[in-house]
Amino acid sequence: MEIHTDAVIVGSGVAGLYSALKLPEDMKVVLITKSDLESSDSFLAQGGICVQRDEEDYDSYFEDTMKAGHYENRRESVDIMIRGSRAVIQDLVGYGVRFEQENGEFIYTREGAHSRPRILFHEDITGKEITSTLLERVKELANVTIYEYTEMTDIIEENGACAGILAGKADGTDQEQRETLKIYADHTILASGGIGGNYQHSTNFPHLTGDAVRIAKAHGIRLENLDYVQIHPTTLYSLKPGRRFLISESVRGEGAVLYNHKKERFVDELLPRDVVAQAIREQMEAEGTDYVWLSMEPIPREKILKHFPNIYRHCLEEGYDVTKEWIPVVPAQHYFMGGIWVDSDSHTSMDRLYAVGETSCNGVHGANRLASNSLLESLVFAGRAAEKIKEDKESGLI
Repeated sequence: MEIHTDAVIVGSGVAGLYSALKLPEDMKVVLITKSDLESSDSFLAQGGICVQRDEEDYDSYFEDTMKAGHYENRRESVDIMIRGSRAVIQDLVGYGVRFEQENGEFIYTREGAHSRPRILFHEDITGKEITSTLLERVKELANVTIYEYTEMTDIIEENGACAGILAGKADGTDQEQRETLKIYADHTILASGGIGGNYQHSTNFPHLTGDAVRIAKAHGIRLENLDYVQIHPTTLYSLKPGRRFLISESVRGEGAVLYNHKKERFVDELLPRDVVAQAIREQMEAEGTDYVWLSMEPIPREKILKHFPNIYRHCLEEGYDVTKEWIPVVPAQHYFMGGIWVDSDSHTSMDRLYAVGETSCNGVHGANRLASNSLLESLVFAGRAAEKIKEDKESGLI
C-alpha cells in the first residue's frame, strides 16, 4: 500500500504532536505511532516544564543547564531553548494546557540542580496534561491522518535524500508477513522517543527501543553521544515486571530526603541526577541492599495531596502511605541524551529528514539532562523543524 503526503511524522509524543500543530494547515500530514496514541513517555513526565521566568533568570538558567550537562552542551542550542521558552508556554496555554496558578499568576516549583524555582506544573502529571491537550488539538486538524499501532521499519532514501518511510502494523505479526506501508513524503520528522525498552529496569514504555537511531545508523546518518544515557535516581522499588514508576524530581525539590538503611542522610538531594544516582548506588553496594529510602515527611500532607496526587495514589496502591512512611527507591534508566545529530533547525545530516524529541541530539542536554528541560527542549526544537519546513515550502525548495 502506498500513501503520498507532504509530511510524515513518526511518533505521538509532545515533539511529534507539536510538529503537526505547527506545520501549515494546507500541508497533508500523516502521523504514525508504534502503540496507542497515549503510550508515549511524554505522558509520563511528572515534574513539569522549565521556563525562563524573566530577563534576570537567563544567566542562571543557562548556567544550571550547562553545569548539569557537565559543560558538554551545545551552547547555541541551550540559548535557543531558553529564549524560546516563553513563547512555547504561551502556545501551550493557548491550546488549553492548565498550569498551577495562584491569584492569576503562575506558581513555579524547583527541582534538583536548579538554582531557583522556574518550573511550571500541573499537579504531578504535567506531561499528561500537556500531551493529552496537544493530542486533542491534533485530532481536530483536518489535514492530519493518524495511524496507531504502526511501526516504522525503514526510511525511503532516494538520491541521498529522505523520501518518506516504510512501515508495518505493530500487531505482533512476523515482519516478513506484514503488509508494507510505503509513505512517500516531501518531509519526514522522526519523533519516536527513547531507548528504554532495551533495558531491564527503565521508566520508559517497553516499545520505545531506539528504532529511529538504528535505522539512521544503517543509512549512514550522523549520530551523536550514543553513550549518554541518564539514570533517574528515584524510581519506586518493586519486584514486579515492567517499567518502573518514577518518583518525580519535584518531590526532592519540595523537601523530600534520602536515607540509607542506617537511617542516615548521605547526599544533597538537589544535586544533579547523575550525582544523586551514583550516591545511591554506592550506598546500595556498601550496605548490600537493593534500594534506599525516600522520605516525604518534610513536605506538608496538604501539599503532597495537591501537588503529588498521582504519586500518592500509586504508592498507596503499592502499600505505602507517603504521608506517613518512607518508600523504597532505586535508580533506573530514564532518558537518552544522545541520538540522531541535528542542527539548530532539527535537520539531520540527510536532506529532507528531521529528528525531534528524545530520538534527536541537538546538544541541549550535554552529558546529563537538567530536570524538566525535556518537554521544553522537545517543543522548542519541534517548532523549529516545522518552521524550517514551512520556509522551504514557501521558498519553493520542496
